[in-house]
Amino acid sequence: MESVIIKDKRFEVNIPAAKIDQRVKELGAKLNEDLKNTRPIFVSVLNGSFMFAADLFREIKMEAEITFIRVSSYSGTESTGTVKSVVGIKENLEGRTVVIIEDIVDTGDTAIYLIDELKKQNPEKVLFASLLLKPDALRHPIKIDYVGFEVPNDFLVGYGLDYDGLGRNLKDIYKLA
Repeated sequence: MESVIIKDKRFEVNIPAAKIDQRVKELGAKLNEDLKNTRPIFVSVLNGSFMFAADLFREIKMEAEITFIRVSSYSGTESTGTVKSVVGIKENLEGRTVVIIEDIVDTGDTAIYLIDELKKQNPEKVLFASLLLKPDALRHPIKIDYVGFEVPNDFLVGYGLDYDGLGRNLKDIYKLA
C-alpha cells in the first residue's frame, strides 16, 4: 500500500518493510559482535518497540534475556514533554549489560529518563538501540548506540508506531502526508 488512511489522516510509505528487515538484521549482527562473551538483557519499551524488539531479538545469537517496560510521553501526534513510567522492571540489572530497545527517539526525553532510571540499578553498562532517530527534534545531547534510520521530524506510523493506538500493525513505516 502506497498510502493509508488512519482515523482522519492520510499517511504515505516512508520506509518499506524490506528495508526495515534488512536494517534489523544489520543491527542484530552488530550487537552480536559487540556483545559477544556477555549475557545481555534487552529492555523493550512498550508499546511502540514491540515489533522492532521481537525482530531484533530473533537476530541475537547468544544467551540473552528480554524484558519490558512501559513509558509514555505522547498524546495524539504530539509529545507531551512529560515521561510517565507505567510498568517497571523486576529483573536484577546489577552488573549486567543492558540494551534499551526503543522504536523512536525524537525529543530524547524518554531516552534520558530510561537511561537515568536503569543506571540506578548499577548495570555494568547501558546501551541504547532505536529503530528511528529524529536528530532535528532532539532536545538533549544523547548518544544512541545503535540507530536503524535517521528520519526527518515527520509524524510516523506503522511497524509498532501508532496514531492514537492505530496503525501499529502496518509492516511498512508511513509518514503523515
